Amino acid sequence: MAATGFEDDARAVGLDAGQWQRTLDLLGEWCRRGLIPSAAVICGRSDRTTKTHVFGNQTLDPASPPVRDDVIFLVASITKPIVAMGALLLVERGLLSLDDRVCEIVSQFRGRGKYGVTVRHLLTHSSGLPDMLPRNRELRESHASLDEFLKGICAAEMGFSPGRGVRYQSMGFGVLGEIIRTISGRSCPDFLRTEIFQQLWMNDTSLGAPEEWYEKDNGRAERIAEIRVPEDQRDVASDWGWNSRYWRGLGAPWGGVLSTASDLARFAQTMLSGGTLDGARVFSKATVEAATRNQLAGLFGIPVSEREGRPWGFGWRLSWPGSSPYFGDLLGPRMYGHMGATGTVLWIDPDRDAFAVILTTQPQDPHGTYLTRLSNAIAASLL
Repeated sequence: MAATGFEDDARAVGLDAGQWQRTLDLLGEWCRRGLIPSAAVICGRSDRTTKTHVFGNQTLDPASPPVRDDVIFLVASITKPIVAMGALLLVERGLLSLDDRVCEIVSQFRGRGKYGVTVRHLLTHSSGLPDMLPRNRELRESHASLDEFLKGICAAEMGFSPGRGVRYQSMGFGVLGEIIRTISGRSCPDFLRTEIFQQLWMNDTSLGAPEEWYEKDNGRAERIAEIRVPEDQRDVASDWGWNSRYWRGLGAPWGGVLSTASDLARFAQTMLSGGTLDGARVFSKATVEAATRNQLAGLFGIPVSEREGRPWGFGWRLSWPGSSPYFGDLLGPRMYGHMGATGTVLWIDPDRDAFAVILTTQPQDPHGTYLTRLSNAIAASLL
């Protein structure tokens, strides 16, 4: 982009042009050095955005073509707040209550410690369910269906009584996907597609890559960026890992969304605008407000250090005082967002009417080293 064009791009969104340039140069340098195979970043306000800036290569082969402008990423756990907002649509329509017991909706969700689990517990990581199943790898190696994962979740041992602790639980979102299917009568991917993605014109977003993406005249599958998986898994995980057709198509409600930076920007703008985008309302204002405030505050069985120091909304991670992985050190106290194990982060700062979407193909757990630094640089560019 020419210098004047770049300055227009930054200033139209209220960014310091020099700091924004340094931010993009930093990400570009990381990609040139091979520290990150590919990346896309977009920043904006509730009513405007920068362009999407992309860096790196489409695949892990350094000789492969440069990453496409319309590149699609497996965004991993950024899936969770999207699924949460889908479940909250059922709440605002009077079809579901947050205090409904899960066992009364999902009949196979039975066994020791499960009777007291509510929808609220699933949405706030306070259910006691595990993050991943003990047989997670075996299930993926065998190309297990979501029904098989659900069977494993329903048989899983609870780590603590519901509402008595907080433990990040991907499997709770597996159950939420089944709740959405049971109540709506549609699969979770179909519900999200019709009720959220289509409404927001997120045309390159899907919970699981549908078969049509692989059709010759569609081409979306060719736009999916290849993720750098750990070296010890590159061969063994070729048919079940993040880059496999199996995993991309499974549609795991805890981490299976594929999307573009520009599509996720529309989702972020909708949240910033209280549930509306381009004049169309997708979520009620009450839903957005409830989803993004500390929902652990009223769960008095949870230790104060967790309730106040590591708060969660409904599916959204809030600002954690004294802890800045992925989101950086410069955002406001009402910040909320989510990160993904594949090297992704989306954050929203309502006090500054700002958001950022950073998608990469470099896993960065547990600290999000590059994402933290880039988030700081973006936050510093906000005027």
